[in-house]
Amino acid sequence: MLKQILSKIPRRTPRLDSGESIQSASGSPDGAQKSGGGNSSSARSNGLRRASSVVFPASVIAGIEPLVPFKDVPPSEKMNLLVSKLSLCCVTFDFTDPGKNTMEKDVKRQILIEILEFVASGSVRFTEPAVLAMCRMCAINLFRVFPPSYRSHSTGSGGENDNHDDPKFDPAWSHLQVVYDILLKFVTSSCLDIKVAKKYIDHAFILRLLDLFDSEDPRERECLKTALHRIYGKFMVHRPFIRKSISSIFYRFVFETEKHNGIAELLEIFGSVISGFALPLKEEHKIFFSRVVIPLHKPKSLGVYFQQLSYCIMQFIEKEPRLASVVIKGLLKYWPITNSQKEVMFLSEIEEILETINTVEFEKVMVPLFCGSVVASTASTSRWLRGPFSYGTMSKSSA
Repeated sequence: MLKQILSKIPRRTPRLDSGESIQSASGSPDGAQKSGGGNSSSARSNGLRRASSVVFPASVIAGIEPLVPFKDVPPSEKMNLLVSKLSLCCVTFDFTDPGKNTMEKDVKRQILIEILEFVASGSVRFTEPAVLAMCRMCAINLFRVFPPSYRSHSTGSGGENDNHDDPKFDPAWSHLQVVYDILLKFVTSSCLDIKVAKKYIDHAFILRLLDLFDSEDPRERECLKTALHRIYGKFMVHRPFIRKSISSIFYRFVFETEKHNGIAELLEIFGSVISGFALPLKEEHKIFFSRVVIPLHKPKSLGVYFQQLSYCIMQFIEKEPRLASVVIKGLLKYWPITNSQKEVMFLSEIEEILETINTVEFEKVMVPLFCGSVVASTASTSRWLRGPFSYGTMSKSSA
């Protein structure tokens, strides 16, 4: 009965907007297959026109054709052309299917390369609309939610083969790499007005950028490391916020998740940041050292970022020698009694600290260091200890 009533209601033909009609035309391979061989050239030309239309709807053109090269417009129109090209590149594609939208992907990549060359040339000072369009394009292309991994995070499983897991590469890297290069050239450009840029490269932008450090693609993390370091160096107003945000990532990693792919890269950034700290160290830096840096020895995946962590600790000790005793007490607190690999890393770090520690700081840790966890661990690391002691004994007997 209900079906009979509904069948009597007149149906209205749904109206498609211009974007939907263009997309359906470009995404239907059947029509191209049904056309004869003589129409292949016209089909290709129509495909090119459809590609530019799909990628860049006519409603968002900034008053100038985006496919025009920069060299073909006068200097007064270059910023308008840049905005037009940036708006075109705000359309993203699905790269999980290599055969989908190949023509449109090629068009977009060529335009991204044009933008990169123009930004690198530094020929024209960026206007505020251009800065806004640039930040918008970078945000749309870069900021995304990572899909669930088919394997556990490389710094979260805690197994012995963590470092040997094959990295997972993003299929969209051919576009992402150029966008990262554009962002880096843009941030470091002398044509960028910091007062204007800081309105768009704001705290929200930086937080989304930090979220990307959990990417499983090591190439992306390397680009992020360089970009964030340049932003930290150029935008002085954002420095406290960046330090606080990275501290939050470390704290969450240590005490909540123990899963994050970018701890090594973030520590590498912090290593260069620490070297620029003024003396005497501020109280906030000392708190960060004791509450965030030292607890990073706790996770099972320490080996993934141990080298970067040791560098940061030695940077702090060089700035403030009194922190040496704080480090050793922290190592004793987190001593890995049942993990021989971590014990060796702890012992090597203590050895490096003892080479630089002064007498006053050494006396603070002498008793707990040689009467506590280190002595208790000598049974499992006797081979490590036997080497230097036996060598010293032989040297004395031979003398």
